[in-house]
Amino acid sequence: MNKQKHQICTKTIMDTTDPKIIFNEAGESDYYTNYIENIKPNWHTDERGYKELMKTADKIIKEGKGKEFDCIIGLSGGLDSSYVAYVAKEIMGLRPLLYHVDAGWNTDKAVGNIEKLVNGLGVHLYTDVINWEEMKDLQLAFLKSQIVDQDLPQDYAFFSSLYKFAKKNKIKYVLTGGNYSTECCREPEEWGGFPGIDKTLVKDIHGKFGTRALKTFPLVDILSYKIYYKYVLGMQVFKPLNLVPYIKKEAEDLLEQKFGWERFQHKHHESRFTRFYEDYWMPRKFGFEKRKAHFSSLILTGQMTREEALERVSKPELSDDFLEKEFEYVAHKLDLSVEEFQKIFKGENKTFHDYKSKINLIGFGAKAMMKLGLEKRLFR
Repeated sequence: MNKQKHQICTKTIMDTTDPKIIFNEAGESDYYTNYIENIKPNWHTDERGYKELMKTADKIIKEGKGKEFDCIIGLSGGLDSSYVAYVAKEIMGLRPLLYHVDAGWNTDKAVGNIEKLVNGLGVHLYTDVINWEEMKDLQLAFLKSQIVDQDLPQDYAFFSSLYKFAKKNKIKYVLTGGNYSTECCREPEEWGGFPGIDKTLVKDIHGKFGTRALKTFPLVDILSYKIYYKYVLGMQVFKPLNLVPYIKKEAEDLLEQKFGWERFQHKHHESRFTRFYEDYWMPRKFGFEKRKAHFSSLILTGQMTREEALERVSKPELSDDFLEKEFEYVAHKLDLSVEEFQKIFKGENKTFHDYKSKINLIGFGAKAMMKLGLEKRLFR
């Protein structure tokens, strides 16, 4: 944990649990100043954004002629991916393939939302079901590694599976729900924000704590999709939500009214493991609250007041009784007794720096992208 005196940003609720946070004389953090100086002036959701959106749509449609699908969208059933599916089909006029990866942790609400969107939009869905024994083994290895970044196995499965499918089927355009509106304040590495899919990290952790070979588990290393997929295969990642007005509550209302889509209590609650990890494991074991970044993004974009955020983050998102039951559920699903899971939970905390990784190379690339203006969020 960070030893410096606790300080909280006067404009957001980001604080010194990010040990690299910087404050100016007014007590404003670099998350706030970066948003004001780098993101806001270059973020256009007005007519300029719409023109760029439709220009890209025309390009995708033109290049996709004669193909069954002109783009692919990873769909979790959560808000961001659901809304980008709506924008792609109803505003951009595209023919997307919705792609869902079932890693074993879907909530019933997420499954229902996916079905409602597919039927309501009249589009096709492809679902890749990850081998549960391999998924479980990798998740257990990461838990035993004691690092903060416990959602990496799911994230790796989601993105690697999609990239592999797109490559195999020669789908050039990948549309994502990444956006400034709800994500302009990126979680720091210390909070489990490890950047990118790193095979080196996976191999080291799984080699130390895994028990079975990952024969079918999809893994596409960051160097592959950042360099080979992009510059050799021509695959492009596009974020439509940065070019349209995207207000969280308004998007939820629209999806609810049009499709019967159901909203979640908080970001990432479509995954039962992610909900448990962010609401129980990380704050209780490591003292980190991702809600601080989530709410700070909403503060910066005018969707939440700082007072509302401070009040909400002052108490758990979910009740102790509910979270204790989730602890038991996750333990049993991973074939552990509650006592065995408690032993892991109480183990000595570590970071990914205790294992082999490409973080220096990835960090160099991230800084280069920031200097070139290709990445405007703080990336550290």
